[in-house]
Amino acid sequence: MPEVTLWLSQKNRKTGHFVELFAGGGIVGLTVAAEGLADHVTMIELDPDVASVWHTIFSDDAEWLARCILAFDLTSEHLQETLSRPTATTREKAFQTILKNRTYHGGILAPGSAPLKSGENGKGIASRWYPTTLARRIRNLIPLRDRITFIEGDALAYLEDHLDDTAITFFIDPPYTAPGKSAGKRLYRFFDIDHDRLFDLCKAAAGDFMLTYDDAESVRDLAESRAFTITKVPMKNTHHAEMYELLITPF
Repeated sequence: MPEVTLWLSQKNRKTGHFVELFAGGGIVGLTVAAEGLADHVTMIELDPDVASVWHTIFSDDAEWLARCILAFDLTSEHLQETLSRPTATTREKAFQTILKNRTYHGGILAPGSAPLKSGENGKGIASRWYPTTLARRIRNLIPLRDRITFIEGDALAYLEDHLDDTAITFFIDPPYTAPGKSAGKRLYRFFDIDHDRLFDLCKAAAGDFMLTYDDAESVRDLAESRAFTITKVPMKNTHHAEMYELLITPF
C-alpha cells in the first residue's frame, strides 16, 4: 500500500517499532521491513491457518515450504487428496493453507470457500498457482527474519497491552465488518471485531497509528467522534473496480 509507506517516509524519524495488528497476507509489514522503514516489525494474526504460514516462513522450515510448493503436481485429484490429509505439524498446515489460498475462489479461506472451477482464462485451479514466484517470495523473506517478529494472537489485546509505548507505530487494517459493511464476514473466519473498542484504544494509544477501512458512514462517525483525521483515497477491488477507502490517523 503506497499510502502507508509514504506516510512512514514523511515522518521526521525512522519508526522504532512498526506493528501490523491484523497481518493477514502481511504485505504492509513485510514492505516496511524490506525497505528499512522501521527498526523492527511485529506482525499479529489470530487465524491459526494464516498464522501457520508465518510461523513456518519465519522458521527453519521456510526452505522446506518453498521446495514443497515447487514440487507439487497441481491436479484436482492431487489437490483434493492433499487437502483432505490431517496435518501433524505447523509446516504441513502452512502448505495446505497456501494451496487453498492459491486455488480457492478469491483466495478465500473462510468456511464455504471452494476450489476454482473456470478461473482466469479457463485455467481453473491453476489460475493463480505460480510456484516459482511463491517459492522466490518465501526465500526472499528468509534474510528478514531478524527484523520481524510474528505473534499468533488477538490484535486488540496486543494494542491494549502497548498503549503507553511511544516507539510503536500501529498499522490497523481490520476485517471490514463495521455497520454498513459486511465483506469481512464473507472473507475471514475471525471477522468479529469490536470496532468501538478498537477506536477507543487508538484514541488512548501514545504511539502513532493508521487505520484503513471501507468508506462507510458508520466508520466516519467512529472517526469523527474521536477527532481523528480522515483521508479518502481511491483503490481497486479484486474485480478491478474503483472504490474508495478511508485512511484514519490521529491528526
